[in-house]
Amino acid sequence: MEKTMGLAMSVPQLLIILVIVALIFGTKRLKEVGGDLGSAIKSFRKSMNAGDSDAEPTGEPKQLTREEQEKQ
Repeated sequence: MEKTMGLAMSVPQLLIILVIVALIFGTKRLKEVGGDLGSAIKSFRKSMNAGDSDAEPTGEPKQLTREEQEKQ
């Protein structure tokens, strides 16, 4: 006899929970939450990819002339 720890559930149990959540919140609200979650994940991945490319130096730093330094 096996004992499982944690949130191990079968497919029918998960479907019942999904139906109950849909009845409580409504399908429109679940669709909005899903869209928000998807866009948040997409934004997170995009920022992680941008962070990786910023970490690597692209070449020699530019030397400013005295005139360019005075302008800043």
